[in-house]
Amino acid sequence: MRLGGRLAAAIEVLEDIGRRHRPVADALKDWGLSHRFAGGGDRAAIGNIVYDALRRKRSAGWLLGEDTPRAIGFGALLLEWSQTAQSLNAALEGDKFAPPLLSATELQAMAERRLADAPPAVRADIPDWCEPLFERAFGETWVEEGAALATRPPLDIRVNTLQANRAKVLAELAQTGASAARIAPYGIRIPPIDGDGRHPNVQAEPAFQKGWFEVQDEGSQIAAALAGATAGMQVLDFCAGAGGKTLALSAAMDNHGQIFAHDAEKARLAPIFDRIRRSENRNVQVTTKPAELAPLTGHMDIVLVDAPCTGSGTWRRRPDAKWRLTQRQLDARKGEQATILDAARTYVKPGGLLVYVTCSVFDEENGEQIAAFRERHGGFAPVDHRQLWDSRFPGHTAAMRIGALGGISLSPALSGTDGFYFCALRRAN
Repeated sequence: MRLGGRLAAAIEVLEDIGRRHRPVADALKDWGLSHRFAGGGDRAAIGNIVYDALRRKRSAGWLLGEDTPRAIGFGALLLEWSQTAQSLNAALEGDKFAPPLLSATELQAMAERRLADAPPAVRADIPDWCEPLFERAFGETWVEEGAALATRPPLDIRVNTLQANRAKVLAELAQTGASAARIAPYGIRIPPIDGDGRHPNVQAEPAFQKGWFEVQDEGSQIAAALAGATAGMQVLDFCAGAGGKTLALSAAMDNHGQIFAHDAEKARLAPIFDRIRRSENRNVQVTTKPAELAPLTGHMDIVLVDAPCTGSGTWRRRPDAKWRLTQRQLDARKGEQATILDAARTYVKPGGLLVYVTCSVFDEENGEQIAAFRERHGGFAPVDHRQLWDSRFPGHTAAMRIGALGGISLSPALSGTDGFYFCALRRAN
């Protein structure tokens, strides 16, 4: 397929997403199943246009004067593919599968508009209703932070130190452009793709099948490292999900002590069993029933709450979620977080840590949630987060922010990671 056919397909997928309000991955999968003639390269390029259009929906639509699937599809190529109006029209001309060329009206709109003159929320590529949330979270830099969440993400890997070291994994992935991560000591990063490129399928690598590494954003790796699990501890990962942080904690403990991986939704835990077998993490016990947690009450050195949240920190990877999010959903997540924190605290032993993590950038889910928890429950005090950070990641103080309400925040513009929040509360003796 030429660029015109790929753009037309991307517009078709964007129309489907808008009409049926469905996740982008589902829409792309269905398009591929109904257009089997499209090769892997075509599907990757179409996916790139769709994801770019959703990441840059506000700015792409603003440049062309409307936010239709056609406008944001064209806008994605102009903003992210180094195309100009003239080069794009030239590339589409004569292609019977291409959408109509940029019209005189569209060309005029583009000629009269500069993105630098757009309203702040447009430059940040966020919904209008999220503007006060970003301003509260980031202050004067909120537009830059929003824009960073609209860029293409890298592919991050965590070396499994139970099986390999970073030099060994880097040697195995030498052809992928991988390099050592900026902050995480066991992290490896493959840079964001350009144009119609695609990330290598690292999970097909023999090194992955041998358990040498896991795919995990560097921010998630940092959060796990900050938790401070060491050999011999008793740790509860209360919202373990697929087990990414569980495995990182287990490796940090060098398979000594015990880590209990729990999630209220059994289906979310399903992938953890294969991951444990492949990685040879041997100190993990998976628990799904509340009754199995009862003996742990008051005995855990660390209780990690990787709380369900809006996922606003992951908008680079899931840009469609940005446009589906509502205030009602945010309020629902806040209620769930409070309930989970109240339940998780009972398992922390005197002197132990309650660690709260989200992949959200909103204060409402982060510092404000912790402040509300401390108002409800005495006996939990925040650790010195600056000292904690400097002890784990010396020389990288500028890569994080200590919030006014405490805790550590990471973000694409600041740390080059997904957006994460980390707060450790020590229970009084």
